[in-house]
Amino acid sequence: MADEDGTGAIRPDWAPEGVDLNTPSVARAYDYALGGAHSFAVDREFFRAIEAAIPEARLMFRANRAFMHRAVRFMVAAGIRQFLDIGSGIPTVGNVHDIAQRANPDSRVVYVDIDAVAVAHSKLLLEGNDGAVAIQEDGRNVKAILDHPDTAALLDLDQPVGLVMAAILHAMPDEDDPWGLVRQYTEQMAPGSYVAISHATADSRPDAANQALEVTRRTTTPGTLRPREQVLRLFEGLDLVDPGLVWTPQWRPDSPDEVGEHPERLVTYAGVGRKG
Repeated sequence: MADEDGTGAIRPDWAPEGVDLNTPSVARAYDYALGGAHSFAVDREFFRAIEAAIPEARLMFRANRAFMHRAVRFMVAAGIRQFLDIGSGIPTVGNVHDIAQRANPDSRVVYVDIDAVAVAHSKLLLEGNDGAVAIQEDGRNVKAILDHPDTAALLDLDQPVGLVMAAILHAMPDEDDPWGLVRQYTEQMAPGSYVAISHATADSRPDAANQALEVTRRTTTPGTLRPREQVLRLFEGLDLVDPGLVWTPQWRPDSPDEVGEHPERLVTYAGVGRKG
């Protein structure tokens, strides 16, 4: 069923060779929270520690996923037919291509993630789908991503693109300049392109959010919580579409029931900007 990796941990058959089974991965913990089956014991322990700090953690992750679904549907309705999903994670519970191609079968999607498990399973899922591909790359390597042959084969950067950066920029410290990173991408995108961003914050629940932040120090991608004004800066040079920068459940909900009485308890801002 599995192999020892030399540390006593058991490597499942589905895990690529060389994957570290002893350091938690946010992508795999996210998959677990969404009901997926591709996580290790260390990932599940990590998620439970997050949940101890924020009991609504599972709902928080699901609300983020639901925001991404609504944002993609919005972009398809606005005429977008090609998407670049940075930090796409493990394919589970509705991916960008599921949403976009259901709305328009001509939609094309390039997934990018640094996690080998995420990319391996994305490739399996996408077998036979000529309109979607997954590449393993660090989201900070803009040129490598945009110049990648698989990207060039699917995306025409002379035409509008939907850039999805859901719950990824808070995995980058200030030294990585996430504001400049977004700008690097948007500078290469045609007018009429859109950018969907969600980002964790401590604004609404500082004690709980900072406790969860400490838990992320166990991973290779520790988090950085940012206040609203810093998240808003990620949209500089873009026109925010209504309703602006809001809590994830508040961004164009399909029904009022989705929002709940306290959306701020999910500690995640969300918004979509348009390049004019």
